[in-house]
Amino acid sequence: MSRAYSIDLRERVVAAMASGLSARGAAAQFGVSVASAVRWSQRHRRTGRVAPGKLGGHRKPVLLPEGDWLLARVAAEPDLTLRGLLAELVERGVKASYGALWLFLEREGLSFKKKPVRQRAGPTADRAAANAVEEVSGSA
Repeated sequence: MSRAYSIDLRERVVAAMASGLSARGAAAQFGVSVASAVRWSQRHRRTGRVAPGKLGGHRKPVLLPEGDWLLARVAAEPDLTLRGLLAELVERGVKASYGALWLFLEREGLSFKKKPVRQRAGPTADRAAANAVEEVSGSA
């Protein structure tokens, strides 16, 4: 993750611009981008400070208000697809993405795999064909 430039550097750039140096000149002198120099100068004029704003943060899940309904819906019909569930959310007037729905269900410990590998019924097509060849060659 990136880090903000130091307040000391920001203050020196803004002071150079306040003393008459252009934004391009100050940026070149201190090795920062022109856009940064302009933004720092604007922030200083607007707030009197050059300190950076908050970086990053935490977003509350979009589907949290619909959580109870979603869990009840999946419990009532476990074979629902994510796309089908997303369509039902749209009908309810909830705007969410496929990824947001998947993330919500993953956090709840739900999986949409139809059958785990160990519970699949019967052999695969390749294995069935190999068994048939063995039976034919073994009976000769």
